[in-house]
Formats: sequence, C-alpha cells, structure tokens
Amino acid sequence: MGMPVSLTKTFAKVSEHAGSLAETTEKDPASAAVQLDRVTKIYGATTAIDDVSFAVHPGEVVVLLGRSGSGKTTIFRCITRLAMVESGDIQVFGRSIHHLSRGELLEMRRSLGLIFQQFNLIGRLSSINNVLAGRLGHVSTLAAALRRFSTADRQRALAALDRVGLLEKAYQRADSLSGGQQQRVAIARVLTQESRVILADEPVASLDPKAAHTVLRILREVAHERKLAVLCSLHQVDLARAYADRIIGMSHGRVQFDIPAKRFSDEAMISLYGRLTDDEEET
Repeated sequence: MGMPVSLTKTFAKVSEHAGSLAETTEKDPASAAVQLDRVTKIYGATTAIDDVSFAVHPGEVVVLLGRSGSGKTTIFRCITRLAMVESGDIQVFGRSIHHLSRGELLEMRRSLGLIFQQFNLIGRLSSINNVLAGRLGHVSTLAAALRRFSTADRQRALAALDRVGLLEKAYQRADSLSGGQQQRVAIARVLTQESRVILADEPVASLDPKAAHTVLRILREVAHERKLAVLCSLHQVDLARAYADRIIGMSHGRVQFDIPAKRFSDEAMISLYGRLTDDEEET
C-alpha cells in the first residue's frame, strides 16, 4: 500500500533538506563504531528494512525514530547478527560481522551492550549481582557458572552503580526497585561489561516521563564521557530532540532522513507520523 501523496511530498522535502546538511553531518567512515551499508532484511513476503545505510561514531548518540513496524528493532537484530541480512554489509569497528567465526562473533558481541524495554534483570538477585552479569563474557566458564567474580570486577560493578546514581541500592533486590531504577541498573550492567557500543531498543517505553528523562540523560552523558557509540530507538519526538546528537527517521523499512537533532523540524516529524487530527491534539 502506497503512502498518501501529501506524505510523499513531505518526504521529498525532508530528503532535500537532509541532503543540504550532508557537509555538516558527514564523518570519516573509517572512524565509525557501527556502519550499515545498503542493508536489506526480508521476512517471508515482508521487507523489514530496505537498503539502509548509516553510521554511528564513538561519543555519539543516534536515535532511530519512527512508527512501530518501521524497521528499528530489525536493525538491532541485524547488528547483533541475531538475524542474517539478505544483502549489504554491517561493520563493527571496521570489521564485517557476516563472516566471523563463532569465537570472533562472541568477541564482537562483548563490545555491544544491549538495553531493552523490559530491563531483562533477574528480580530475586541484588542490583550488584545483576550488574556483575556484564562480566560473564570476561571470566571463565566455571567462574561464570559459580558466579565467582574478582574484587576488581565487584569494584567495577559498584563504580557503575555509583555512576547511574544507585550505589545505595547495590544490595537491594532488583524486583524491589522502580522501573526507572531497574533501567539504570541495566545501564550499569553494560558499563561493567565495558561495551564500546550501546544498543538501546525502546529503553524508556515503559517508564514515566521523569524516569525516561533520567535514563536518557545518563545514556547521553556516558556516551560523551566514555566515547561510547549509542544507537537508541524511540517513539517520543520530544525525547529524541532533547537527547540525540543525530536523528534517523525510519518509515516502511527505509531511512527517510539522517540529520542533526537540532535541525529536526516539524516537517520532518510530519513526514514520519503525519498530521494530528484535532481530536488527537486534544488528547
């Protein structure tokens, strides 16, 4: 089913505007933490993402913005190689992920920290024990099975909890924390993992507005402080504008624009979501 003519025209205007910004957004591809080059993924008769190209650099927060079903989660699955692409290439720190051996794939995945909408914590464990899960890829199989961590690893975990403002909750059960606090524990986990890239798939979708701002503020701060590359999917336009360095607009599996957040206009928003009716504006 094709897009309405009005939205097609808006896409064309936004694409032209984005093209005029190419000089200000272009960076050396060799310095990219994650690089997608003309990536296509098909599920059955559905093209989930179509000819997608973009890069995320160290110290940069890039937000994927778009409606549900626009291809955002599929991009994360392809970057982690949980889904194999039909065509195109994905590189992590200059290395194509598609021909890695099992050991090389595990090593690559250690550099990727994952943050999910539903936190993925073990409720009966304390915050620090959840955070220490980020070290599982760095210890022996026996140590991992017995959950035996070194003093240095425990210090890393405590420092990460301190960075997200939860040091005093270190020995409290995860399921006793609020949603926002649990997501901050998840951020501490990827910091303890010593990830170089953070992939955050709708990390604030289930949080109240105050907690959402806190989580995204921390993600932005640690990205800039530690030169981490952050790729984050969101639905909320206001949060994307507030915390992204760049915004990539996704629709029907394709990139519609890739522009600095400060240049994100109402026209760009309409190109993704359409115009609100009077009833929608009132609600």
